[in-house]
Amino acid sequence: MRKKIKKLGIILLAIIVIPLLIPQNLEMPVQGATNADFNPQTFWYYPWGSSIVHKGVDIFAKRGTSVHAATMGIVLFTGSLGKGGNVVLVLGPKWRLHYYAHLDEVRTSAFSLVGHDTEIGTVGNTGNAATTPAHLHYAIGTLIPYPWRIDSSPLGWQKMFYLNPIHYLE
Repeated sequence: MRKKIKKLGIILLAIIVIPLLIPQNLEMPVQGATNADFNPQTFWYYPWGSSIVHKGVDIFAKRGTSVHAATMGIVLFTGSLGKGGNVVLVLGPKWRLHYYAHLDEVRTSAFSLVGHDTEIGTVGNTGNAATTPAHLHYAIGTLIPYPWRIDSSPLGWQKMFYLNPIHYLE
């Protein structure tokens, strides 16, 4: 019994610790996109429609342009959400959630392993982006909050759960 408990403890420790140690190595998720394809002032931009603040970055590209995983990880969810339209949610290193929204097509499935070379979808304007040019909304959330990031901006307490993807894409 003690051996089983010890083995279970080692497995749980590995599940918790290993993702914290794997490097992110983020890459631009939209094929061919550069820093010129997004506005560096849009993360946490206020006011932003019914969302109040913009918790990610919009990377503009032609509809149908390939979207690849920005980092390695496991797909937790694919489907359609009201504001996000067609979305993919990937759990990556450091227990960070990578959210890809407004996709024209989703080309992966839940519980798939993905990496930089994995096409997860294509650029679109689904969800609340139906009246905007085609783009990818890319956000990075974290399961490990950073309370020192709280500020006085609207919903600033939520900032401890989001990272600015622009810092990783530049």
